[in-house]
Amino acid sequence: MKRVVIVRHAKAVPYGYDDDFNRSLKDSGKEDAALLSEKLKELQVSPDLIIASPAKRAYKTAKIYAKTYDYAKENIQKEEDLYDGLTTMDFIDLLHSLAADIETVFVFGHNPTVHYLVNNLVRFFNSDTPTCSTAVIEFEVDQWKKVSSREGNLVMHLKPRSYR
Repeated sequence: MKRVVIVRHAKAVPYGYDDDFNRSLKDSGKEDAALLSEKLKELQVSPDLIIASPAKRAYKTAKIYAKTYDYAKENIQKEEDLYDGLTTMDFIDLLHSLAADIETVFVFGHNPTVHYLVNNLVRFFNSDTPTCSTAVIEFEVDQWKKVSSREGNLVMHLKPRSYR
């Protein structure tokens, strides 16, 4: 089984759209990321690899999750296309390129891409993807090259408001 955990960055400061790439997380966003990563760890979902948008708010969210798992922040792989936006097929191509020994990958990005990816990877998705939304999708395959759209099972969808 291969597992993809897709996380929308945590709540960011509302100003700075003239420099969107460098927007920081709000304190509440940092708290949400710490809370949801702890919940995910309690549910025994842990990363073999973390990939993040290089934008400050997404990368910082990834670093908070990484800290929960004692995952070295230097090992977080930055993927520019997660900031620019990528199609579902581009994302599947990214998954197809993962090493065979990776079972679970955490991916940190932005809306609307996060919402589209979750919606297009699973058979049925009828929810929203607020900030720090964390979707756990499992594929009943043994190789990343066999992952395809609409074949994933949404096994968990954590949202900050569920734990406040």
